Amino acid sequence: MPKRASPVLHRDDPDKAPLVGHVKVTREDWLNVARDVLVSGGVAEVKVLALGERLQVSRSSFYWYFKSRKHLLEALLDDWEERNTQTIVLACEKQTDNITQATCEFFRCFIDPDLFDQGLDFAVREWSRRDGAVRQRIDAADKARVGALTKMFERHDFDPNEAEVRARILYYMQLGYHALEVREPMQERLERLDWYLECFTGVKHAPEDIESYRNFSLSKVTDR
Repeated sequence: MPKRASPVLHRDDPDKAPLVGHVKVTREDWLNVARDVLVSGGVAEVKVLALGERLQVSRSSFYWYFKSRKHLLEALLDDWEERNTQTIVLACEKQTDNITQATCEFFRCFIDPDLFDQGLDFAVREWSRRDGAVRQRIDAADKARVGALTKMFERHDFDPNEAEVRARILYYMQLGYHALEVREPMQERLERLDWYLECFTGVKHAPEDIESYRNFSLSKVTDR
């Protein structure tokens, strides 16, 4: 899993509009730092006072944006669903010429950390071990992701039963790949791409079907 960069606060980002008045941090800053703490230390470390100290602001700033710590945690879960589940669903819904190209669109999510936050996904899963409500959200997310993959296969003329099984194999393999923290050079991974795709889809493909994905993957090699 690639090393996470510390979140850049709004006030330190030259691309953001200057803060006005007495505002020192934004709601997004609180969320970004809370997410970073969740991933690095677990949900028990997401504490209002500690986050305020890191942001160098008082707790009154927190209560301007959130009603309570529980409200912040709910916002983190909403953020996780938008960043990770919604990204996968949208990737699976993209219009493609064949199942090979469609599968490559799914793979892009796991190559680009801007599309899927692996650390956040596993942090929420760890959180769910101690919280039944979070477990329910994990189960719903996995169902939505597998459902989107199933529809992707069906859209390319796979039988519904076969589509579901292939979707489950593809999804659980991909999560397991990252859970095991497999480390390999991108070029080595790409050398297996043809076989991966044929095994996952049962379809032989033309080289041009994966050219865009190969170029995309190599462009991300410095991120891995």
